[in-house]
Amino acid sequence: MASQKEKLGLIAGNGKFPFLVLDAARAQGYDVVVAAIKEETFPEIGEYGAAAVHWLSLGELSKLIETFQREGVRRAVMAGQVRHKQIFSSIRPDWRLAKLLLSLTTRNTDSLLGAVAKVLADEGITLENSTSLLEPLLVKPGVLTMRGPSEAERKNIEYGRGVARQLAQHDIGQTVVIAESACVAVEAMEGTDATIERAGQIMRSLHGDASTLDRALTVVKIAKPNQDMRFDVPVIGVKTIEVMQAAGATCLAVDAGKCLLLDGQKIIDAANVAGIAIAAEGK
Repeated sequence: MASQKEKLGLIAGNGKFPFLVLDAARAQGYDVVVAAIKEETFPEIGEYGAAAVHWLSLGELSKLIETFQREGVRRAVMAGQVRHKQIFSSIRPDWRLAKLLLSLTTRNTDSLLGAVAKVLADEGITLENSTSLLEPLLVKPGVLTMRGPSEAERKNIEYGRGVARQLAQHDIGQTVVIAESACVAVEAMEGTDATIERAGQIMRSLHGDASTLDRALTVVKIAKPNQDMRFDVPVIGVKTIEVMQAAGATCLAVDAGKCLLLDGQKIIDAANVAGIAIAAEGK
């Protein structure tokens, strides 16, 4: 339990993740100071009882640091997606972020966020694991749904994990979509949902040409080999299940202890209704 009125900074991206972190932090006794990203954060964040909400643009690293220092924030977490396309195309970096971007040898998410974390640390702000506040939502090992993966789906999972781990090593993406041990789609900057949708479109086009591939898709979403739990943590929500159902995906495999179920039991209920199997493998 945090000491009374201890402050925690929350750098909020999009989606439900920041709201869950904010609620959990407040329940544990923190005063939460939110740095909300104008291009990403849902406007409702201001209604969730934060001690303060400051809106800033994605490229304003100096303003972020100054805001936290002024508020007396010494510890912070990142929660919520910042779309990869936004990071590398839409931002107008201030001098501090521009300098940081020029120093990067690789322009991927891990290297950028890792560099931001180092700058924050140099300014007396420690970036911590956002998942430490949400332990109950981390996926447990085993089959989560009423139905477990079929033999064909297990073969897809085994093949998909091998492919996904190779991709994740290079920070390309964390999701692959498989049909009969063939890779149909690989995640890059577009994100998980768009990858699954694209796989569904590909399979529909192939199926129309009397494809030899089974139309049922298996989605494999993994953590990176050295997943930094401070940022870019794999997450799934009810929307993931909805997108899978529309695409014709029947099975989802994730990494136990490294993936957050943002909607908790609602995800499992939605998967059961859709006949989708969810399995988590320990690392």
